[in-house]
Formats: sequence, C-alpha cells, structure tokens
Amino acid sequence: MSNHNVLFDINQNLIVSCQALEDEPLHGSETMAKMAEAAKIGGAKAIRCNSVIDALAIKTQTDLPIIAIIKRDYSGSDVYITPTIREIKELLAVKPDVIALDATIHTRPNNEKLNDLVTFIHENSDTLVMGDIATLEDAAYAYECEVDILSSTLAGYTKETRHVQGPDFNLVKQLSKMYDIPVIAEGQIQTPEQARIMLDMGAWSVVVGGAITRPQMITKSFVSVMSAGQ
Repeated sequence: MSNHNVLFDINQNLIVSCQALEDEPLHGSETMAKMAEAAKIGGAKAIRCNSVIDALAIKTQTDLPIIAIIKRDYSGSDVYITPTIREIKELLAVKPDVIALDATIHTRPNNEKLNDLVTFIHENSDTLVMGDIATLEDAAYAYECEVDILSSTLAGYTKETRHVQGPDFNLVKQLSKMYDIPVIAEGQIQTPEQARIMLDMGAWSVVVGGAITRPQMITKSFVSVMSAGQ
C-alpha cells in the first residue's frame, strides 16, 4: 500500500484510536485487535494504536492502515508520544503506514530534535510522519521539520492548552487554511456531530478514540449526566 493510497483512503473518513493502557481493563493486543475489527466493521478506514505488539495484532486482524505510536515516559520531559529515536526504531520494525509523534515545541528526552527524528523516518522507510500538535506555534515548528501530516491530538493536553475544553474546532479550521498538507482532527471528539463539524472545518479526516473504544469513559459520561439530574 503506497503512502498516497493511505492518504486517499482516510480522506473524509474516520480513524479509530484503539488504545488501552496497562491499568485499563481492555489492555492487551488480542482485545485491541478485536476492538479494531469492530471499528473496521463499523466503517473505520484506519486505526491509531499504541505499542509494537498492538500494531502487529491489529495489522494482522484488520489489514487496515496503521497509525502507530509508543507512549513512554522519560524523566525531565513531558513529551511521551513516540518521544525518541528508540521508539521510532521499534515501530519501523513493524512497518506501520504512519508513525505519529509529539511534534510540539517542548524539549524532548535526551535533548533529541524533532527534525532529526522526522528525517530518520523518511530516510529509512516509506512510512509517513504525523505530527501531534496543540498550538499554531507547534504546527509551524512541525511543518518546518517536514512532517507529512498535522494532527490536533494534543490540544487541551499541554500546559499551554489546558484551558481548552472539548474539541479545538478553531485550531483545526486555522491549520486547514494555513497548510498544504493533510490536517487531521483529533482530541476530545465525543459525538458524530462534532466529527462532522471537524470535516466541515477543513479536516482531512477525524480520529476518535475514547468515545468509541474506552467503555469506562463512555460509562462515566452517562453516569455523570444522570447523576446531575438527581
């Protein structure tokens, strides 16, 4: 599958993020592969996943394009989505269609540089690079480092954007107008209607995670609203 075909396949379509961390009930590659298969049946055109083992399982189960990450904490840095060359080398071994990584202006572990990581991926594979960003400043930096895709993944999750509540529609709208590469909407998208708005704002495609694949979060949202009415 060529890079061009991956971008074509996801254009104006849904990407589902299938992730469960170690402290979550659905953690495990077999479970995530089944979750991804369910997403495929529902119409998802690609899967975003965390870890090499999940990427392999999902790729085998679904044959959908994979956007792969590794979440790993390092002391002295708040960058944890595919933060270093170590994670990139691990992911390249399974040949994902896209590798997503934190592309914010924040200092990376080991003082590694974003442009070096992007260059390494481009020079050693035909894998596309998705830059997860939170602000316009991040996006300018990521674009300068030659990422192939911009994603609003981190809006609301960095120290500069913790005030952002819900999906950052305005950020996606601005990015879509400013850049000539695909802009993917991701982050706090809870309803089909919000996903549709993101496409109307210019998003190339939309990633939805917790609202589809994290039952404990979905349950909590119901309980919260129901309790408020008592």
